[in-house]
Amino acid sequence: MRRPRAAVLDEVWRGLDGLAPLSGPRGGPLRRTVKLVLDPLVIRPVQYPACAGPVLDADGIALLTARLHAAADDLRATAAWFTLLKQVRRASKITEGNPQDLYFQRCFELAATRGAPEPLRDRPAAEAALREIHDNPAGRTVAVLRAHLTDPARAAEVAALLATAWARRPLTDEPTPGHAAALHALLDACAAARLTDGADNGLATFDDLLDAHAGTHAGIELWQVVTGWTAAELGFTARPVPQQPAVGSSAATAQLGLPLDRTVYERVFTVLQGGTERADLPTVPELVAAEVARSCAPLALLDESLRLTATAGIALALGLAPAGATRPAPDGTPGTEPDATAAHRIVNGRWQREAYVLAARRLSVAGAPGPDAEPLAAIAADLSRPWRPYLRRLWVRLHGRDVRAAPVYDPDELWDLLDGVARSVMLDHRMRVKQMLSARAELETPAQRAG
Repeated sequence: MRRPRAAVLDEVWRGLDGLAPLSGPRGGPLRRTVKLVLDPLVIRPVQYPACAGPVLDADGIALLTARLHAAADDLRATAAWFTLLKQVRRASKITEGNPQDLYFQRCFELAATRGAPEPLRDRPAAEAALREIHDNPAGRTVAVLRAHLTDPARAAEVAALLATAWARRPLTDEPTPGHAAALHALLDACAAARLTDGADNGLATFDDLLDAHAGTHAGIELWQVVTGWTAAELGFTARPVPQQPAVGSSAATAQLGLPLDRTVYERVFTVLQGGTERADLPTVPELVAAEVARSCAPLALLDESLRLTATAGIALALGLAPAGATRPAPDGTPGTEPDATAAHRIVNGRWQREAYVLAARRLSVAGAPGPDAEPLAAIAADLSRPWRPYLRRLWVRLHGRDVRAAPVYDPDELWDLLDGVARSVMLDHRMRVKQMLSARAELETPAQRAG
């Protein structure tokens, strides 16, 4: 018997009680729960390879189930500690960082060492944990960033460095080598390797594209292309072509610019605001200096393997067809054919089965505004150009890896990133539709709901 690992994990998780703070709206574990708690601290697939891989055999299923049940008490205590830390966070008016990113692993540590918390007895321990997390990031804070870049002399120095780096970009008038066929072959192999045990995952093609600097060439081209699949049409910038980044002096999570329009301040802000283990990051001056170079590099990334991943992501994104057909660029340039590779077939097939996509498609065919039209309108805009939300989210993840010097080492890792971003966009859409429908239902009268 073989079953998808995610399905086994979800089923076992739902059989445990007291885990709501670590669970999603449908009762399964949050992605961050899997990433930060279950995989590294409970399941430990490196030590127990039978639990690794996207598909588990009977032994793997039994072992994963046993490890989760053995850790059930610690997981329940972790959930209770997370609830307590969030209460103390609100009382302390702390707004910095994502609580799940910052607290999940600390809560598991508290659960393993102290057991389940009692709100009154253990509140001082929760307060101490928050102080340690938020007051001791070794100077890697947004406040330090603000002080660093609002100093007039420092801001002028960074602006001068930006101007120099931008002027030294590796522009060329030589024709860009064509890598489309190789990129499609890589996507085909990456995805096919997940469907067939022992299939070639495209490592030779991956290495060839790295050696040919395919990602660098793609980034250089985006600085110069003004028609067709431009950086603006792909969703990287609001301008015709990317412009020299500004220094910046403030940022807000809800109002960040598009990836290639972000200021140096915004780019470093996102690293400090959302990152875990900030004490392991370079200092703020070092982060700023590196970001100056990164923001003026092709695709605003320094590592070649990450540029290649972004370029492969573009090749995948241009064939995304959640509503069943790709749309051309504004000048009529055609997109990649839907289902051009195994990767496209996997992602498009999954997306086209989403209930909200089917509803949006029915509305477009009917041509009449039904009761679901309004909450689906914002999603429909994303579905008409699905490459934009996909590539924006992919770039954010690659930027975070670039800052932490975490390259992509092989096609399997590349596919995990590309497929993970696709799932993330779909889940985000699903949640937005659910929230909009819920908000509308709350405003309806009983008579309207009955009708």
